[in-house]
Amino acid sequence: MRRLGVIVAAALAVPALSTPAAAAAEPAPAACPAAVAEIADCYTGRSADGAYYAIAVPEQWNGSLVMHAHGGPDLGAESDPERSVDDLGRWSVMVEQGYAWAGSSYRRGGYGTRMAAADTESLRRLFVEEFGEPGRTYLHGQSWGGNVAAKTVEVYGAKKHGPYDGLLLTNGVLGGGSRGYDYRVDLRAVYQYYCRNHPRPSEEQYPVWQGLRAGSTMTTTGLRARLQECTGFASPPGERSALQQRNLDDILGVTGIPERTLESHLRFATFTFRDIVHNRLGGRNPFSNKGVVYSGSHDDAALNAGVERFSADPTAVRDLSWDSDLTGRVSIPVLTLHAIDDPTAFVEHEAAYRATLRGAHRDRYLVQTFTDEHEHSGLSAAEYATSVAALDSWVRTGKKPTPASIAASCPGFDAAYGTGCFYEPSFTPEPYATRVEPRPGGLHWPALTARQEKEWSRLPSVGIAP
Repeated sequence: MRRLGVIVAAALAVPALSTPAAAAAEPAPAACPAAVAEIADCYTGRSADGAYYAIAVPEQWNGSLVMHAHGGPDLGAESDPERSVDDLGRWSVMVEQGYAWAGSSYRRGGYGTRMAAADTESLRRLFVEEFGEPGRTYLHGQSWGGNVAAKTVEVYGAKKHGPYDGLLLTNGVLGGGSRGYDYRVDLRAVYQYYCRNHPRPSEEQYPVWQGLRAGSTMTTTGLRARLQECTGFASPPGERSALQQRNLDDILGVTGIPERTLESHLRFATFTFRDIVHNRLGGRNPFSNKGVVYSGSHDDAALNAGVERFSADPTAVRDLSWDSDLTGRVSIPVLTLHAIDDPTAFVEHEAAYRATLRGAHRDRYLVQTFTDEHEHSGLSAAEYATSVAALDSWVRTGKKPTPASIAASCPGFDAAYGTGCFYEPSFTPEPYATRVEPRPGGLHWPALTARQEKEWSRLPSVGIAP
């Protein structure tokens, strides 16, 4: 077990490691981010698979570890050496509460839930080798990292007495890849119907389910310009043309996507879809809008008659589902925290996840909490502190908390953080299908069954390429 060293308190720097061989060395001492510089020792490194990581161990360590799974996915070709460093600063509340913290940047950018889960588990094992076995190990996933964390527990800790003691999911994308992005599928199709500039008639044509053709050089700036051209979304309403305003109203009305996150959703439906289709699935289509009846526009009949229609390749759905859909087979406490007005991962993802655990007869392990907040990437620090404390108490005592009891404990943490407590203990999200139109005849099950998982695991083509 590695001896904890004295770390100089300064901006966190990642050692420059050029090869995986060098990266396989033990974690190197590094300066901590400002939020924990006075209370923790920090380390950085790179795994043998090429994933950069960051670790923090508080001087007053309570003996437990929080493993962090970050969201995204980021789309760079290589692992981002700054990602885990930034996440350590962002989730400093965990370290402030006495927990050791470890987060991986994953071995590459791009989609791959099982890949990210493997890198998370690999880092946990490295932590044990270097610092010893924690008294308890909790897994925290934020946004897409919620999918990653939930998959990590199912793959590496589904059995009792596994490596993980509890799971915390915050604003998680919990619908799985085979259905969790359907509202972005609809956005991509509906946007093209109204705007016809992605691609333009004069450009090389491709089906919109690709997101973007493989060789395109379009940038996020270029996409933003096209969105502005069609909808004037970045302009004050009084400066938009009548056609721009109608296009914007129709797109938002049909998809249910908030105006403030329209651009980010379209970026995902462009660049991340391209990554999924071309880089991970060999050009196969995992998405469908066949039979979906769109409504909410100024002329629904014209929209449904003219929008591009497409059907998924069943093998692509199978592979995306194998990689990212959740089985619900967990045997440890699972606590979720979700903003009711999350504009990115709609709160109905929580309904999908509850249905998944219920389908696996494991919903007794689940407690879901909701807050009257309106952001996706960050909620109240007091609520994060409350959540990890509630999960720890549940694991230690075996007494399952309730949304009301968790909400009642928040003011004690808010006395230190002053960021507010916004729990709504009585809230229950509507079913996922009330927010996103189901795909008629699609492969949308409440949970990936054990039989499907076993059968699919035998097929050589299954999986998202590492």
